[in-house]
Amino acid sequence: MSNISIAPYGDAQWGNCVKMTNGVIELLVTVDFGPRVIHLSRVGKENMMYQDFSRGTLGEKQKEYNDHLKLCGGHRLWISPEVLPRCYYPDSAPVEWVAVNSTARFTAPVETFNNIQKIIEITMIEDEPAVQVEHIIKNMGAWDIEFAHWCITMLDKGGKEIIPMPKRRTGYLANRNISLWDYSEMNDSRIYWGKDFITLTQDAGKVNPFKLGLNNEDGWVAYFNKGQVFVKYFDPVAEGCYPDNGCTFESYANAVMLECETLSELVYLEPGEESSFTEEWELYDAGRVPSNDEKEIADIINQHVST
Repeated sequence: MSNISIAPYGDAQWGNCVKMTNGVIELLVTVDFGPRVIHLSRVGKENMMYQDFSRGTLGEKQKEYNDHLKLCGGHRLWISPEVLPRCYYPDSAPVEWVAVNSTARFTAPVETFNNIQKIIEITMIEDEPAVQVEHIIKNMGAWDIEFAHWCITMLDKGGKEIIPMPKRRTGYLANRNISLWDYSEMNDSRIYWGKDFITLTQDAGKVNPFKLGLNNEDGWVAYFNKGQVFVKYFDPVAEGCYPDNGCTFESYANAVMLECETLSELVYLEPGEESSFTEEWELYDAGRVPSNDEKEIADIINQHVST
């Protein structure tokens, strides 16, 4: 008998949601707005997702479409490159959803000015600490569009992220692209630049933000927090055409949370076409958070990640 359950759930903070569980891990997806995966944890453990109960905004100067984009937290789907006002369309309208067997499909209304529609489809894996998350963009407009899927997971404070360095042998040619944003300082104490790994630690004492991106060719990233480790897998295309100087992965940290962000290749969609980009999520118990010693990192990562 299946342990998978997908059912409506009324949340005191977020209103109408859908609760998904396979008896090992559980998710909560908002449907009064979003869709956002606002909760992810092993059953009975703390939420790994960042939640902004104040529903703060990005400021009056970024108010568009007669409404504010509200941060809220959790996992969301955007489109890249990051351009105002396109990216900041408020996801405040109710979401349609349907469940079939182990899969739930969450469909947002068409974005009136962008003429796109966002869909997130989540499939629970039976008896495993794993889900598949498919991100779908439909072109509902009258002309071609170009974009990359931008899948942003806002993770709670106090954790540490492990990012693999590209290891492809390229001889005399460079094998990695590192992108930094204008507010990022390379000597920031939260970042460790290693030979095989980059680590980024969320620090509540650091007010200034930090963001990096790179050509993550291994297709995974891990975040340790609250006695758990969240592993996100994706499928990068070597030497593909990506935004932000060739980034397949980006991460942003500030004083309250850390964002774990994957990107698809740039895609062209004609009117009526759609494109999808899939992540695999796994969530394990984690006895300890690795230091910046790379042998220790490798030993711990090998326990949880299929490299």
